[in-house]
Amino acid sequence: MEKNIRYWVGVASRDHVMKGVQGGFAQLCHGKEAPLKKMKTGDWIIYYSPKVQLNESTPYQKFTALGRVVDDYIFQFDMGNDFIPFRRRIDFTECTETSIHPLIPQLSFIKNKKYWGYSFRFGHLEISEDDFKVIKEEMTEMKGD
Repeated sequence: MEKNIRYWVGVASRDHVMKGVQGGFAQLCHGKEAPLKKMKTGDWIIYYSPKVQLNESTPYQKFTALGRVVDDYIFQFDMGNDFIPFRRRIDFTECTETSIHPLIPQLSFIKNKKYWGYSFRFGHLEISEDDFKVIKEEMTEMKGD
């Protein structure tokens, strides 16, 4: 019985998400601590990547990673050039990157289906368990035979 589990979407370019997956951590909103503090042990996070790389314009628009918050420890990591972002440990699950487009009609957190990208503007948002399940099923279902 899981109680008080919350579900989150983090927004980051795919290359940044993959660094997090490889390192087993989440970093949100350009390294800010506040969004990480909202998350608790056992919560789930799905990453949405509007682009492959931060400084390029080609749209990617896929959910790129899925994981669970490991503990309540938030730490800083010195990346050099006076950039010391906040992070927290995530146990990422094997999954398939999934386009958002076929899911838009089913996702309740996207209020305006025409301007669906608006939902991701703050870089971190809480979603319902139902929305989480829709995305998780697409990302983890067995593809092919």
